[in-house]
Parts: sequence; structure tokens; C-alpha cells
Amino acid sequence: MQIILLEKVANLGNLGDVVRVKDGYARNFLIPSKQARRATESAIKEFEGRRVELEKVANDKLVAAQAVGDKLSGKVVTVAQKAGVDGRLFGSVTNADIAEGLKKLGFDIAKAQVRLPTGPLKTVGEHPVSVAAHTDVVVEVTVKVVPEVD
Repeated sequence: MQIILLEKVANLGNLGDVVRVKDGYARNFLIPSKQARRATESAIKEFEGRRVELEKVANDKLVAAQAVGDKLSGKVVTVAQKAGVDGRLFGSVTNADIAEGLKKLGFDIAKAQVRLPTGPLKTVGEHPVSVAAHTDVVVEVTVKVVPEVD
């Protein structure tokens, strides 16, 4: 299916690009989340009329994400979990736990924005984690996993 992108999409293209994607990806994700539209003649003409407005909105989102990224860069998030004597956790620390810890620090970060390159954290200690506030703004945060005290 041919679609026109209404914002930058990672690994796909930038605002205004007309790309071909699988039908299900377009119908079930890109179009409902308002990231794309079907690339019909009328949609392309309408997009060209709104291009300046959409570019301004995209730029505002990027500036806001850069401000959040600057504040977030280098922060340490402490998460307490039950652990054994050898330092291994009985459960694991997931991106949802880290997002919740960031919310307690005053940052509005969704769990989908927390990137765990090696999967959930399973040991006590400090771990570097990436947080993507925007597709172009990715910052490093340190997650300090401590044993929970009963």
C-alpha cells in the first residue's frame, strides 16, 4: 500500500515521503496513529496545502523532546526489587518499571520509549539504558537496581 507520511517514522522515512508498506502495517498501525495517510491524489494535494503546518508541529515536537532529553541526560533512576544473596533478582526490571521511576522523577516517559538493548535487567547494580524521547533524541540514563529491604 502506498502511504504518505505525516511525521517522521523510524526506519521508514521523513515527513512527506510517499512510501510503500505492507497493508497490515498501514491499516493497523500507521493510519490509526495518525502517522500516515493513503497516498491518493487528493490526499497528496491536501498534504501539500498543510505541509508548512505539519513541519511546524514536527519541529515543535522535536524542540520539546530535545529539552526533555537535556534534562534527562545523565539522570540516575533507582529501582528496588527483591534479590537473592548473590545479587540476582527474583523477578526482573522491565521498561515499565523504569518508566514508572522516571515518572516519579517528574518526566513523562512512556514505557515504549525506554530501550533495553539486552532485555530486562536481572542483576543488582548500575545499568545504562537508552530513552528515546523522540526518534531523533535518544539519551542515556543509568538505572540503579538495589535490593528491596523488607
